[in-house]
Amino acid sequence: MLDNPIKKDIRSLDLETLKEALKEQGHPSFRATQILEWIWAKGTRNFSEMSNLPLSIREWLSSFYTINNFSLDFQQISQDGTIKSRLALHDGEKIETVLIPVPDDKRFTVCVSTQVGCSLTCSFCATGRMGRIRNLDHSEIYDQVVYSNQLSLEKYGHPITNIVYMGMGEPLLNYSNVMQSIDKITHPKLGLGMSPRRITISTAGIAKMIKKLADDQTKSKLALSLHAASDEKRNTIMPINEHNNLAALLEALTYFYDKTKNRITYEYIAFEGFNDNIEDANLLAKLCRKFPVKVNIIEYNSIGLGTFEKSSKYRLNQFMQTLVNLGVDVTVRKSRGKDIDAACGQLANKA
Repeated sequence: MLDNPIKKDIRSLDLETLKEALKEQGHPSFRATQILEWIWAKGTRNFSEMSNLPLSIREWLSSFYTINNFSLDFQQISQDGTIKSRLALHDGEKIETVLIPVPDDKRFTVCVSTQVGCSLTCSFCATGRMGRIRNLDHSEIYDQVVYSNQLSLEKYGHPITNIVYMGMGEPLLNYSNVMQSIDKITHPKLGLGMSPRRITISTAGIAKMIKKLADDQTKSKLALSLHAASDEKRNTIMPINEHNNLAALLEALTYFYDKTKNRITYEYIAFEGFNDNIEDANLLAKLCRKFPVKVNIIEYNSIGLGTFEKSSKYRLNQFMQTLVNLGVDVTVRKSRGKDIDAACGQLANKA
C-alpha cells in the first residue's frame, strides 16, 4: 500500500462505486448513502464533520479521498443588486458565476459556468476571446449553485429560484458533466431537490447534442442563442453556424420539442443596424412557427471592441412591435449587472 496515495475527489464516485469501495474495506454498503448525503445534500467539505459515520470510516475517507473546493477570488455588486463572483478552483483556474436577484418578481437566478473559457468565437462575447482552457467537473458546476444559494440567502433572505446554464462556456460541449450536475441539483435526497423545470440550458447551437438532450428525455428548458434569423448574418457573428446552420438547428429543435414538449426560447441580442430591421423581424417570425417558442430580446452589452452598438430604443420598439403583430411571444430582457461586466456576453475573468 502506498504511504502517500494520490487522493481522488470522492465526488467523482457514484453510489454503486462508493458502495464497492466500502465493502472492500469491510464497511457496510449503506454508509455510501450517508456519505453522499453529507457531500451533496448538506454541502459538507470535511470528512470529520460526518458525525453519523464511525471514526474508522472517517479516517479511511480522509486517508484516500479529498473533496475539491473553490475559494472566492473576487466579487462585485452591481447597482441593481446583481452579484458577480470570480471563483478560484482547486487547480488555480478561475470562473465567474452571477447571482441575479429580481425581488419584485421573487426570482433569484444563478447563471453558472460550464467551462473555463470557451472554444466558440462568437464576435459579441468576451468569454470566446479566452479560448477553452478546460471543462468543469459536474461537482464544480454544482458548487456554483450551492454557493449562490447561500449568497442569496445571506444578501436577500431568499433561496435561488432558477438556474441558467448561460455563464462561461458552451454547455453542450461539456454534455456529460452538465447532465450529471443537473441530476445532482434535482435529486430529492442526494442533492438539492430543485425542479428541473427551473433549469434552463443555453446553447449556441449544436444540432446533434440538442437531439441527444431529447433522446435523454431531459426535463429542463432549452434556450438557443440565435441572434440572427438568416445563415448569412449568423455566420458573420457566430462561426459555429457554418457547421450547424439554421436548417439543421430547426430540425434538431423540432425533434427536441416533439420528444420532450419542453419550452424553447430564442435568445436574440439586438445590434444596431445589423439584425434589428423589419426584414430581420419577419425572418425571425418565420422561425417561430415551427413549434411553440418564446423570444427574449437582449440589450447588447459592450465588450470593448467597438464592433457593435446596442439597438436604439426606436429601432428596438419597431422590431419588437413587428414580432408582436406577427403573433410572436416576445419580451425585451433588461440587462442586469452590466456596470460590473456581469451581463450577457461579458464574463471573462476581468476584475
